[in-house]
Amino acid sequence: MAKDVTQKLSYGVYAVTTWRDGEPKGCIANCAIQVTAEPATFAVSIHHDNYTNECIKKSGKFAVSVLAVDSDPKIIGALGFKSGRDRDKFDGVEWKVCGKLPVIADGCGYLACDVIDTMETPTHTVFLGRLVSSELFGDREQMTYDYYHKVVKGSSPKNAPTYNAEAAAEAQTKPTRKFKCTVCGYVYDGDELPDDYQCPICGVGKDLFEEI
Repeated sequence: MAKDVTQKLSYGVYAVTTWRDGEPKGCIANCAIQVTAEPATFAVSIHHDNYTNECIKKSGKFAVSVLAVDSDPKIIGALGFKSGRDRDKFDGVEWKVCGKLPVIADGCGYLACDVIDTMETPTHTVFLGRLVSSELFGDREQMTYDYYHKVVKGSSPKNAPTYNAEAAAEAQTKPTRKFKCTVCGYVYDGDELPDDYQCPICGVGKDLFEEI
């Protein structure tokens, strides 16, 4: 695969959410696109192993919350690196009901869709949704996937569509410094922690990291 080309594609950082037995469920995704304008149709790609995949199939609905560069980093930690099968991923995450679906309150806005079709790939389900409701939450800058990696220094879960096992293995062999969060154990790889850095899992600042 020509990695130099695929890395030029643009991605965002989104929270894809739905209901399961009256409880909010969701995960972090980087693949959400607008497919058509009229009627407004959107697609999201969710890994087969993600509990959110099963929940969207059962509910027939999903919402896409667009995260902002200043969104609470704990949102990504809770929805992106934990499973909703055995825990409440929304505990401690600010959310509200919009368009009859749970959405992240701390973001740029949301899109609520009814599933109108699906496509199965070997690893992911692509859900095609018709827009039924949307709202912009103020004028905030969207978090891009590039920003997440270069500024937040976040990692890609193995279930992410853009996960690259070869690149992840190569990164582990590079002689970089490592800083560990003393609260949750998250490890940051890089030359230095930025002064305004916040742990993407629990949200604590630079002062609660120690070099390992």
